[in-house]
Amino acid sequence: MNELAAVLESNDIGFDRGQFGESAVVKFIRAGNKLLLIQPNLNFRAITTNIEEMKSVEEAFAQSVLFGFPIEEQQNGYFLIDVSSFFLGDAHGVSKRLKDAKQGTYKLDLSKSAFYLERTKAFPKNVEFETLLTFQGEAEGNYIKSVSPNSSFVTVRQHHSFIELPDDNYEKRRFDTRSGAIDFSYLDYATPIESSIKKQFIIRHRLEKKNPELTVSEAKEPIIYYLDRGAPEPVRYALLEGGSWWNEAFEAIGYKDAFQIKMLPEGVDPLDMRYNVIQWVHRATRGWSYGVAVVDTRTC
Repeated sequence: MNELAAVLESNDIGFDRGQFGESAVVKFIRAGNKLLLIQPNLNFRAITTNIEEMKSVEEAFAQSVLFGFPIEEQQNGYFLIDVSSFFLGDAHGVSKRLKDAKQGTYKLDLSKSAFYLERTKAFPKNVEFETLLTFQGEAEGNYIKSVSPNSSFVTVRQHHSFIELPDDNYEKRRFDTRSGAIDFSYLDYATPIESSIKKQFIIRHRLEKKNPELTVSEAKEPIIYYLDRGAPEPVRYALLEGGSWWNEAFEAIGYKDAFQIKMLPEGVDPLDMRYNVIQWVHRATRGWSYGVAVVDTRTC
């Protein structure tokens, strides 16, 4: 997935620090002297043990090859590839969004772009890459001029996260239209003919009791949201106190301290995917708050 790490902070333009772009389940497949980064089409499936039926559905709907990496070296089953061209691209669609907003025509200038090594890091289950991208063009209107020191050169930072997929022990929960939950759907072509092939499930956190036999139990892994250390007072206090009220709902369904809100530890990167983060955003113009999530669509 990709995010914007540093941007033109104007609600009228529509970019925010920490704004998520597209996320996808992907895999690497070797094809000759290349490694292909492939996004499978999870909107169409066959949930069955019949391998041939699964294959027929997979071949009926296109997948997407996101990039092809030439293999530079190979040793003991490992491949060395050059990722520069992939990460130094406009994955977030900055140029198109500025043009669609009638703010000017900008093109990525690779001579003024580079990897941002300060926030390019590796963790046990996720790898983070960040690049500094400069777009050159002529501004239209006043939005870009009002938030950029030089409107001919718009420099932003773009972040990419590669995250290890979790195991498949997640328990699905079917979506009910009477609930206020957010749903995810796909078509299952292995469904009996008399039933609907559209399957809908709730997008939710993976929460399990340490002791399922108890009416009230602590969670194996509590849901923790971390507050951006850049949030000012008294907003910081209000967010910490207000967010903690969610724990009352979890207590009502039998969980003790299952929902927690804490300050982000000092030195932790807010774009590290191991942390659920409430980011504080400074905008040139007033806007609204919003929430986004990274979803493992295999388990929905």
